[in-house]
Parts: sequence; C-alpha cells; structure tokens
Amino acid sequence: MSLHLVPDIAINEPDARDLLKALPFAAYVTDPDGRITGFNEAASVLWGREPVLGEELWCGSHRLFWPDGRAMTHDQCPMAEALKTGKTIRGVEALLERPDGSRVPFMPYPTVFRDARGAITGGLNILVDLTERLNADRTNAHFAAIVESSDDAIISKGLDGVIRSWNKGAERVFGYRPEEAIGQHVSLLIPEDRLDEEPAIIERIRKGERIDHYETIRQRKDGSRIHVSLTVSPVKNAAGHVVGASKIARDISEKVRADQSRELLLHEIKHRVKNTLGTVQAIAAQTFREGPKSERDAFAGRLRALANAHDLLTQEQLDHVSARDIAERALKPFQENRHARFSLEGDDVILDANQALLLAMSLHELSTNAVKYGALSNDTGQVALNWKVRDSGDSRRLAVEWRESSGPPVSPPTRKGFGSTLIERALMQEQGHSCFDFRPEGVVCSLEIKL
Repeated sequence: MSLHLVPDIAINEPDARDLLKALPFAAYVTDPDGRITGFNEAASVLWGREPVLGEELWCGSHRLFWPDGRAMTHDQCPMAEALKTGKTIRGVEALLERPDGSRVPFMPYPTVFRDARGAITGGLNILVDLTERLNADRTNAHFAAIVESSDDAIISKGLDGVIRSWNKGAERVFGYRPEEAIGQHVSLLIPEDRLDEEPAIIERIRKGERIDHYETIRQRKDGSRIHVSLTVSPVKNAAGHVVGASKIARDISEKVRADQSRELLLHEIKHRVKNTLGTVQAIAAQTFREGPKSERDAFAGRLRALANAHDLLTQEQLDHVSARDIAERALKPFQENRHARFSLEGDDVILDANQALLLAMSLHELSTNAVKYGALSNDTGQVALNWKVRDSGDSRRLAVEWRESSGPPVSPPTRKGFGSTLIERALMQEQGHSCFDFRPEGVVCSLEIKL
C-alpha cells in the first residue's frame, strides 16, 4: 500500500510509520474511512491515552469541544471533515479533553492522501498544542489592560528616541493625545534646560541598564512643568539585543509640594521651639539669678538637651527619629576627650516625639551625674549604653541600660536627687519606669519606655 502526500510522491506504509514516529509534534494517520492506523508518542501524550488501532475513528482524544465550550462529536472534527470532503482544513481551533478531565487547546492540520487516480486512501493529522500561545496571549492582554488603565504615563521608544506607544496615563499626565505623541521624539516632553538628560539615559539603556525612580522635571503640552519619577527599562528583541526602552513616569508634583510645605512647617516649628526655650531660659536666669551657679547651669543644660532633641526631630521627621540618633545627640556634649569611654549598642528602633524627648532627657541627666560623681569624673571610667525592644503581650517596650564602670567607688545616696526624680516622674507619665542600682563598681540604671 502506498500513501500519497501529493499526486506525484508516494510513501510506502512502513516508511510513513517511521516518519510519523520521527515527528517532534503530535500526529496520527487514518485509513479512508477514518479508522486510526497509527500515531506517535507525542499524540498519545497530548491525548492522555492511546487509542485502539483499527477501531477508533477520526481522532484519539477522549472528548472534543469547540472553543466556546460546546461539545464536538468525533465525526464533526476537522479530520473527519477532510476525509469526507477531500478538502484541506486549516485555521480551526478546538479543545480536547483527556481522561483525567484536563483540557488542552489545539489546532489541527488534517491532510488527505490520494492515490495516482486521485482517490482518497487515508489522511494525516498534525495537532499543534496552543497552550503556550494562548497563555502568552492572555498574559499580553493582561499586561496591555494594566498599561492602558494605569494612572502612570507608560510609553515606549526606540533607541533613536522616537515614541512608539502611548497609554491613557501618558495622555493624562502630559496632555498629548496618542496621535500627537507617537512618532515624535521624546524630547517633546523634556524642558530645554534638561535636554542633556536624554543622551545619558539612552547610553545606559544601550548597556542594558535599568534606571529606577529617577526624579526630574518634564514638560506638558501646555508648557507647564511637572515633577516626575521615571523608571526606564531596556526593551530587547527575541535575540536579546536592546532595541528600545519603556518608560514609566509618575506625576509626583503633589508629593514635591507636600514635601516643600512640610520643610517650611518644620523650619517654622524649629524656630518657634527655639524661641520658646530661649524665653524659658531668660525667665529662669532672671528668676534664679541669686541662686547657685551650679543649679543655673544644670537647668540650662536640660534646656539644651531638649533643644538638641527637637533639632534632631525637625532634621529627620516631625514625629519620629531613631533611638541611636537620639542617644548619639544626647551624649555628644559629654564625649569631648572621652569618646573612647562610651560604647553604644542597640536595636534599630524608631521612636515618636514623646519617646525621643524622654530618652534624650534621661540620658542627659545620667551623663551629668556621671561627670559630677560617676564614671566620667575620673580618667578611667567607662559608660556602656545598651537598648533593645521587648515584646510583652500586647505591648512593646524599649529597655535601656546605662552601666558605669571603672569610676570612683559608688555608695547609695542618702537622698534622691533631682535628676533621678525627673527621670522617674517623666517616665511614669508615659507608662514607663526606671530603676537605679548603686553598685560599688558603678551605677546601673535600667529604663523602660512604652512604644
């Protein structure tokens, strides 16, 4: 028996079966009545089963469906249609269902065999699994929908700088309609005093580099300028060569204005706080002018500690600052010629304004006392400051330990000093507490601040 792919080429049946086995894609052959006479391993994998040769008709799949989900009988399949009509069927898509219930989208390519007289002697059907293509189509459609609905301006351009795509976000941000922007050079959006940015960006893109959150200024259709954050990524072709770039531009004008307003507010607060503390200091100096100089100096030192803490808050954020920054700022006045005598170690923890002021005042009092009577009153004393966060039930606390060593021998005081009283009462008001241990080898103070 001979199988003819075209009228003037004949293939013996054994050769046809060898060819079938060698094909890297799913394929099977039938006799003129549609009975399956051979199939390769790729076909059985696609079907999830092996049909009975010489008995099953038209297709080896368990069940068939049209793309819309309607059932397709085997005698309606493209292979059956080709054998019945003698026509070449192309462009039809279908779904096959495996015995385990999983479904696979595929496209059949049925071709009939004819003998020298033109009579149909059988057929060959090649089945192309469309799963990857459809997944890619769905992914592309999904990304296209994201791009189209994004509030950010998303555009693509070639390495020549010419705009190739333009989403609705770009129209909203820059004011140009797609037909006005596509085909134009991207310098359309760049103010004259920033045109030198584009060559540098293109040079980095050519190297395959990605540019993240680059803040700059761009120009709208009406000539107004806007602050934007740019992310620029290289676009590569199938061979991996960079052929262009995609740009995401986020309008950050409101953020910039808010940051500027915040900076103005912080400077105003800083100015007012310093004026207030200066007024308090002047009143205190006038009120206590007859008092001991040591008491006046101590009061002035406490005011400076508060001012330093406020300075740090306004330099960082109005409402939070790190524990380490507060500790370093509070201890700085006491570290002149003594820097090596301090050790600081602790968790990376952020404090709000009240917590930061509490810690700053406490460390100031402890340092002042150490200079007068403790480890900083001689040339050998050491101070170790440690802090860590403790979780206890529903609350979090900052546990701080101040430990002095190698100073003069310590004996418990006969009365509670103003400094320790200040620390104790200030912490109690914020649901914290303090504990002083006057050990002979050095004072140890434990503080807890509620976070």
